[in-house]
Amino acid sequence: MIRVREVRCELEKDLLTSIASKLKIRKDNIINFNIIKESIDSRRKPNIFLIYEVDVKLKDESIIYDRLGNDIEISKNEVYNYTPKGNIKIKRPIIIGAGPAGLFAAYSLAINNYKPIVIERGKCVDDRINDVEKFLKTGILDTNSNVQFGEGGAGTFSDGKLNTMVKDVGYRNKFVLETFVKYGAYSDILYKAKPHIGTDKLINVIKNMRNDIIRLGGEFKYSETLTDIVIKNNRIESIITNKNTYDTDILILAIGHSARDTFYMLNNYLNMEAKPFAIGVRIMHNQDMIDVSQYGKVYKSLGPASYKLTYQTKKGRGVYTFCMCPGGYVINASSENSMLAINGMSNHDRSSRVANSALIVTVTPNDFGNNPLDGVEYQRDLERKAYNLANGSIPIQLYKDFKENKESINYKSVIPTLKGSFKLTDINRILPNYISESLKEAIPYFGTKIKGFDNDDAILAAIESRTSSPLRIVRNDEFVSNIDGIYPIGEGAGYAGGITSAAVDGVKVSESIMDKYTL
Repeated sequence: MIRVREVRCELEKDLLTSIASKLKIRKDNIINFNIIKESIDSRRKPNIFLIYEVDVKLKDESIIYDRLGNDIEISKNEVYNYTPKGNIKIKRPIIIGAGPAGLFAAYSLAINNYKPIVIERGKCVDDRINDVEKFLKTGILDTNSNVQFGEGGAGTFSDGKLNTMVKDVGYRNKFVLETFVKYGAYSDILYKAKPHIGTDKLINVIKNMRNDIIRLGGEFKYSETLTDIVIKNNRIESIITNKNTYDTDILILAIGHSARDTFYMLNNYLNMEAKPFAIGVRIMHNQDMIDVSQYGKVYKSLGPASYKLTYQTKKGRGVYTFCMCPGGYVINASSENSMLAINGMSNHDRSSRVANSALIVTVTPNDFGNNPLDGVEYQRDLERKAYNLANGSIPIQLYKDFKENKESINYKSVIPTLKGSFKLTDINRILPNYISESLKEAIPYFGTKIKGFDNDDAILAAIESRTSSPLRIVRNDEFVSNIDGIYPIGEGAGYAGGITSAAVDGVKVSESIMDKYTL
């Protein structure tokens, strides 16, 4: 096979012809090809090109050997491969949390016959969906089964975005994506530059993955919360939940970034440190406007366009977009009573016609304190203000009114797409001045990058407070905390920033365990 990069193909044109042109051969010399990467080049909009990296099987590869170089080379066998080599016997490992990090740690252990036990404070994904729908309709919150907690983690009720900045050393990213496809995701996530699954598809992927882990000897315990740990001679000996006590030698903490009660308990035993994160709002625009700005016009074949924007204020604060959801919804993502947090989500078809993105400002321990749990209380304070301002509904405001510090009384051409009740108000009352002023400085700049981004009728919603964990649970190069046998992983522990990076962290940690231990 031959790996060919930078294959330019006009929109709606034949890729086979473009590959043959790149290789300067006849099309009938190509037996077949496989897409490795696909990205969009819109620099000459509205003339759009798709850029491909492909593996090509030729009738005679030798005809292009004299053209091997940066864009053409012999394909490599890019396969994830891991074999356990541990020999120290242990009891069955226990994983706390069934989000991406926990699920992939469990899956990696299960396919290697380690029979993990997964303990999840929330419910299985089907029951969790019912609880979320009930909350969105009635406002009655189950604090253990909601958008943040339950099988699949917080990423289940998001866009299911799988792009990551983590380099794919050892092909773990590829393994994660191939696993998603194996259990029901569309295969285009293997090559799209910005792959996503969508909430509606991700739910079945999670169920299928869980059922296979069980088939391989794993167990899942739902509606069960870690309440304490027992340590002997600086090593984990057992854990205590609200239902049972489990003896174990290996405890993987994949608790997510919203398990605040668990953070407080663990702070009695584990070394933690405050870390920077980000706070802000969600901004909504008509999707067609984003498409025209990015592509020159609306292309149905390309799907809704996305964007990623960054800015540094005059005072040095970073402002950036995050978790952009084309054709999506803003959802009430609260997990504690009398507090309100939001997130963005979309289904696979991204068909709501309204784009939304987190628009957030960096905050550091200088803003909220250097004790490990100070960031948690900072988030809680803002979430209480958001809840009280709109009586439990999502506070929203026109950008024009936000600039002028006045309450909105109506929305205009952008129709808010939200899951959960909402109320027009003045969200300046929630945000610290340094957040509000940073947003007001950044949005006009973003309007120079995305035409219409700073239109008066754009809608802001608050508060986006769960962008990442406000703390880090310290671990060493072997992923172990200060207590032997305890492995903090994923977003909650401060070592990931999305579904894919959390999943990869779960895989890496499971490998470290299997390098040393065996059942």
